[in-house]
Amino acid sequence: MTTGTRAPAGELSATAARHLLLHMTPNGSLGPEGQDLLVIRRGEGPYVEDADGRRYVDGLSGLYCCQLGYSYGPEFAEAAQKQLRELCYSPLWLGSAHPTAIELAERLSRIAPVDIEHTFFSGGGAEAVETAWKIARRYHALNGEPGRVKAVARRGAYHGLTIGALSLTDDPGLTDPYGPPAIDTRFVSNTSRFGLAPEFADDTVFTAHLLAELEAEILAEGPETIAMLIAEPVQNRGGCITPPQGYWQGLRALADRYGFLLVADEVITAFGRVGEWFGGDLYGARPDMVTVAKGITAGYAPMGATLVSTKVTDVINRPGAVLNHGYTFAGHPLSAAIALRNLDIMERDRILENVRGLQGDLAKRMAALMDLPIVGDVRGTGFFYSCELVGDLDDGGFSDRARADLIVDLIPRRLREAGLLARVYNRSAPLVQIAPPLISDRAVLDRIAAIIAGTLAEASTRI
Repeated sequence: MTTGTRAPAGELSATAARHLLLHMTPNGSLGPEGQDLLVIRRGEGPYVEDADGRRYVDGLSGLYCCQLGYSYGPEFAEAAQKQLRELCYSPLWLGSAHPTAIELAERLSRIAPVDIEHTFFSGGGAEAVETAWKIARRYHALNGEPGRVKAVARRGAYHGLTIGALSLTDDPGLTDPYGPPAIDTRFVSNTSRFGLAPEFADDTVFTAHLLAELEAEILAEGPETIAMLIAEPVQNRGGCITPPQGYWQGLRALADRYGFLLVADEVITAFGRVGEWFGGDLYGARPDMVTVAKGITAGYAPMGATLVSTKVTDVINRPGAVLNHGYTFAGHPLSAAIALRNLDIMERDRILENVRGLQGDLAKRMAALMDLPIVGDVRGTGFFYSCELVGDLDDGGFSDRARADLIVDLIPRRLREAGLLARVYNRSAPLVQIAPPLISDRAVLDRIAAIIAGTLAEASTRI
């Protein structure tokens, strides 16, 4: 194979088909020459370019990672070079640390939610979630409650694909191939109102309903068995599901009443996605732990972290207590240096302010999609939106033929032909989702909305 990024597109695709196992992909369906494989060669601003030279708006920020788009490479390269010249690697094991991880932990404590003062680094989001579970178990054991062995999560949510994190997901398609879950988890309703009774349009009524269901589940299981509840401030899977007013305050109250820990999974929503450093800040969340990844480095290096409150660290850091948990590359000096530069850039270039200033315009453009027959619901906030699609059956679902025609074929194909990379879910709730880079201007956001509108207008004529 031709070496480097200049290899011909066809050669790259064929080599990938022979040697590369893609994630969450039916690899055997790509064909011997890698047909249908999208090979991204370079990026600039909010755009990426494939190996054939076609340019796209990256409407998903890579995979919710590239908050700053693709034009800050020189700055990050400078930070990386400085770090690598000084120290290429040092672990955070057995009483050892390095200055860059220490500085980043202190920096995160300054922007984290109230009472969050400590950081446990990891390699990505799933590892951060598993860390939260192990810390929760250790916390309760040290408090004399080793029987707290269950977790509570929300239906339709996703918290990662490692065996532990996967236990917090209720999708049989993801879980069944791997046997019994590692964590005993109970599932309660998420905060989507689509298709519910009209009275749930009222925040007070809906919040009370959700919290009553959760409390009933806790009491049925036995509060003394629950270690933690995990939830995203805006649930990604199922389509940018926002919470009703008072919901996170209610979760806090139940956690305090029954003694379990509250974990905010902010792997996607942290670092500006919804216009705040942390998505929970938008809803008054007061979690005991926060899991982050993706935007912490703006996609320029891998990193995850579990941010931990003083309530928890006061217990797990008791004299003589040991947190027997760790990862070889957690808090890697290179990733930590990249994360610090990312925070510098976000503050200097007022990235949060850009989201706050334009989110109203994006909300209006997305809401206008409700006029299309195929769009059943539009939801989201900040630079994070989805359209839930309705089809040709009386209950709003899709027949097998319509699903294959529209969700599998036409919609993703037309979006890409128009120059937009977005996420098209083909599951129980078909969705089109966007999460554009946070540096996007009004023209880019308008283009994204216009491409989606044109694509879904065409699809509407075929249901």
